[in-house]
Amino acid sequence: MDLSGGQIKQLRSMGHKLNLKPVVIIGQNGLSDNLRIEIDNALGHHELIKLRIPALGKAGKRELAAEICAKHQAQLVEAIGNVIVLYRRNPEKDRFAALLSS
Repeated sequence: MDLSGGQIKQLRSMGHKLNLKPVVIIGQNGLSDNLRIEIDNALGHHELIKLRIPALGKAGKRELAAEICAKHQAQLVEAIGNVIVLYRRNPEKDRFAALLSS
């Protein structure tokens, strides 16, 4: 599911309104199998999550965010500093369906 610019803007706003805290912190060693499982579980449970990523250059952060999104079929909502916000729809919960359908 590709999100439109307006939908991404609404999700970004929800991330701020919900005062999301990072649920997964990725260390200097990068993505381990356990971290991938944690990210998958968090996306399945919350749909909209924040991740703290290591201090990398701009290109490194972009690559890591793209890798995470590709492996977890998620959408990048926002990237500020060392924090990224991801969204993946859960058809069973669909917490943001009303927000995204408008």
